[in-house]
Amino acid sequence: MSKNDLATYAMDAHGGLERWKKLKSVTAHLLNGGGLWPLKGKDGVLHDVHVTVNLRNEQASHWPFINTNWRTSLRPNRVAIETNDGKIVDELLNPRESFKGHVLETKWNNLQLAYFAGYAMWTYLNTPFLFALPGVRTKEIEPWQENGEMWRRLKVNFPRDIATHSTEQTFYFDQKGLLKRHDYDVEISGGSPGAHYVSELKEFSGIMVPTKRRVFVRKPDGRPDLTVLTVSIDLSDITFS
Repeated sequence: MSKNDLATYAMDAHGGLERWKKLKSVTAHLLNGGGLWPLKGKDGVLHDVHVTVNLRNEQASHWPFINTNWRTSLRPNRVAIETNDGKIVDELLNPRESFKGHVLETKWNNLQLAYFAGYAMWTYLNTPFLFALPGVRTKEIEPWQENGEMWRRLKVNFPRDIATHSTEQTFYFDQKGLLKRHDYDVEISGGSPGAHYVSELKEFSGIMVPTKRRVFVRKPDGRPDLTVLTVSIDLSDITFS
């Protein structure tokens, strides 16, 4: 592994891009918690669900969703709620436009929830291999010290055709190249700043995947406000295909 290129170093540490390219999708069982869901008027909707994300194109689906027979379908310019046999219950084209004027406290409808959750899990489960996607630009910036450790940081700029939290995001890696933290500003929620910590990385099909995620508000000095847990995600039954 070349330590000089942090993006490549991180991808190698998580299993390697060549191994990743042999895989097409990943499915996981999720337990979601934290204060975001009740704040958005969607407490419990995604508490105990499954998700599948595509590793080639930006597609994701959560199930069950609202109804035991319903699932979500996300693509960057469309989000839908469908029955398990593919009949459309509701859909929204150009969903990001629907968030204009939103602030952190603005409530979401079910399609907006599906859009957020879908692109978020697609981003998380494709990290760090999305650094190799067309149009994604990466640059190592100054390191960060936290809890007695020195983490290397990668600033990543995403093209507009990728639906994700924000155009610019920062990823933190330990000296082995493993992900520790992920910062972003949630554009569809008034640009609210997040400090997203990952832990308990485990290997599945040769890929290292964080199985615990905890998101806190990021303070202006870059430190997390640990008094309020925004989102928690516990992953299990992770299967690549």
